[in-house]
Amino acid sequence: MFFRLLMESFRRQRRRKMLAGIAILLGTTAVTAMLALATTIGDRIHKELAVYGANIVIYPKADLLDVKVGGVDVKPASGGAYLKESDLAKLKTIFWGNNITGVSPELPVQMSVARHAGDPLVAASAVGYWFDHDFSGLKTGAPALHPWWRLQGSWPTAQNDPGHRNVVVGANLAKKLSLNVGDNFTVQQTQTAGSAQSSAVVTGIVTTGNETDNEILMTLRDAQTFTGANDAVRRVEVSARTKPEDAFARVDPDSLPPKQREIWYCRPYANSIAYQIREAIPGAQAEQVRRVEQSEGNVLKRISGLMWLISAAALLAAGFAVSAAMATAILERRGEIGLMRSLGASKGAIALLFYAEAGLLAVLAGTMGYLLGSGLAAWLGARIFAGDGGTAEAILIPVLLPVVVALALIVAIAGSTPSIRTALRMDPSAILRADA
Repeated sequence: MFFRLLMESFRRQRRRKMLAGIAILLGTTAVTAMLALATTIGDRIHKELAVYGANIVIYPKADLLDVKVGGVDVKPASGGAYLKESDLAKLKTIFWGNNITGVSPELPVQMSVARHAGDPLVAASAVGYWFDHDFSGLKTGAPALHPWWRLQGSWPTAQNDPGHRNVVVGANLAKKLSLNVGDNFTVQQTQTAGSAQSSAVVTGIVTTGNETDNEILMTLRDAQTFTGANDAVRRVEVSARTKPEDAFARVDPDSLPPKQREIWYCRPYANSIAYQIREAIPGAQAEQVRRVEQSEGNVLKRISGLMWLISAAALLAAGFAVSAAMATAILERRGEIGLMRSLGASKGAIALLFYAEAGLLAVLAGTMGYLLGSGLAAWLGARIFAGDGGTAEAILIPVLLPVVVALALIVAIAGSTPSIRTALRMDPSAILRADA
């Protein structure tokens, strides 16, 4: 009898049930879309803000030491210290190694250049980089960490012949030396006395908008060969997916008790990743680039706040709509309620019937809202982040289904409760006399 009454209520009040179901459907669709976007928003914001550059920088710890004689700083301008390129593989062994999305080591070189053999040599700066380097399955290098660089031509590749090198020339230096893609020019190491001149081929001209426009870019291996500093790097830029910085991220982990330190260590803060890098690479000092981290953290906080506000507003609107629909439905069914009460039905049984109607409606509408919300999340992601190669494929996250259905049940029950309580307070004899 209970299930018959339940089905009859849906058959006889299709319009009321449809209005309440649509309200729950729209609310759960919005919530699902926001929650699905929230699971990928961090990575997408990270890609969008990659134009700011790396968020962690590594350099030799010896650079922090002051070397003074008689009050005069005698430490070489280059710092005189290097890291080992072979040690960079240890970046993938740290706790948050999988969060590292880009690595770009650098090795500066001082050289002299001339447009033609026999011309006066002009001092120039060069930097060795990785270009499309395979780093434990991750294709990375300077272009990946500097997406704003604009290249005419192609990036250089390492050559077996030390007398001939492929290089990319900054736009300003190329203009100064009248160099074009495919031209040859002469280079000579200035840090080694009596070094021989060699030839370089311009494979590309790069425009960066910073000091790199006045530099020569070569492969890291060529730079190491040129300087005789095998396996050496001077500086490493790292891009990593991180958790927005908060007050806990800025504490000194060595001052924390063991349990709190473990919590700090296991959170993907830029500071904790830098701390783990310092542990993994001997003689390295790693620090976060606060400008990048603060920008990413501020954007994520504001977007997350907006998502929660939209979700709360959608659920609140759905709750009011359900309440209105249920109040109207109960008003129309006063005679039925009075008749059931007069035949001996308890208040609990009547309340259970109405809550079962609301619950069944919530499960059906919540499931449909989950499916529609997953599709909406994919559509919004493809439109908002069109530049990251995203496609409008549905973002189906199974763990969200029970969450969304539970929220739909809460909304339906909360919206129905005031009307159900009002119905149970009615005097059945007064209702039946009024309907007679």
